[in-house]
Amino acid sequence: MPTPASLESFHAVIPAGGAGTRLWPLSRSGRPKFLLDLDDSGRSLLQQTWDRLNALIPAERIHVVTGTAHADAIREQLPELTGLLVEPSPRDSMPAIGLAAAVIEADHPGAVIGSFAADHVIDDQAAFGAAIEQAVAVALAGRVATIGIAPTGPSTAFGYIESGEPLPVDGAGSARAVTSFVEKPDAATAAAYLASGRYSWNGGMFVTRTDVLLDHLARLQPGLHAGLTRIAAAWTTDGRADVLEQTWPTLTKIAIDHAIAEPVSLEGGMAVVPGTFSWDDVGDFAALQDVGAASSADAIWVDADGLAISQDDTPIAVVGLHDVIVVRTPDALLVVARDHAQQVKEVVAELKRRRRDDLV
Repeated sequence: MPTPASLESFHAVIPAGGAGTRLWPLSRSGRPKFLLDLDDSGRSLLQQTWDRLNALIPAERIHVVTGTAHADAIREQLPELTGLLVEPSPRDSMPAIGLAAAVIEADHPGAVIGSFAADHVIDDQAAFGAAIEQAVAVALAGRVATIGIAPTGPSTAFGYIESGEPLPVDGAGSARAVTSFVEKPDAATAAAYLASGRYSWNGGMFVTRTDVLLDHLARLQPGLHAGLTRIAAAWTTDGRADVLEQTWPTLTKIAIDHAIAEPVSLEGGMAVVPGTFSWDDVGDFAALQDVGAASSADAIWVDADGLAISQDDTPIAVVGLHDVIVVRTPDALLVVARDHAQQVKEVVAELKRRRRDDLV
């Protein structure tokens, strides 16, 4: 698929981090969910993210930011990847995306970058591409754009974006000003958001010019900006490793939502464009079931239903339980009610308290 003219300056950044603790025991710190094929597509979530972006832009304009623990696995899964940026330790999404922005800006001043999580499931490539094109048009006009996901229900699992007045941006006829970003609501609040028609889910996708992003960082997070600038200046030199080692641990640990999106929205500098494609962050086993993951072929259900996954081919039989999720790996067994799927992360926390690092 040829790159649309509107995306000639567009670079994609994929922050690939996190442990996916709500998907334990499938997802582990050493092999987190973005490296797994969780929806039986034959491609890992990271590879699916790559495929979506590579359909729009060439491989050399796709960049992945990850930690040292996952760099080799990512190289193996993405043999066409040339832009791998390895961070020495997790510092949250703003340092990761900011590093990519600073490195890209050095070679391509004024480029447009978009950040896309490595572990989301998205259907409808055409709608995804259309949303990206609108977001790039907004970014070229000097704003920071985000893609708001059309809600399919009053979910309490996602943050929300409140949209305001339409914005006159050529090539982005659906763009609106962002009024506010709000955290995950309770059920009643989520229902009110849905009824108002002004709110979309926050899918964590941000599109902006590199110089605009770095200028915002210089104002809002000057220490972080100075550190990233120092690292980017050394990126193509023999001193990269030393500068990274000295500077990276000093960077502010902060998410892009808090560092840029929320304060810039209060200044009127954020825009939202609609994402009409189906989207899921596969945050827990209930979401995994919703995106079509199937039970192991030899699972036996007797007056029961749910999802049963046997990674080591151990037969699973469930009797008299409904909306239950059973996951078996060679070293662990999880049984959880679907409506408690978000609490699986507490198992990982307890394992850490017990110092069972071999299981996390």
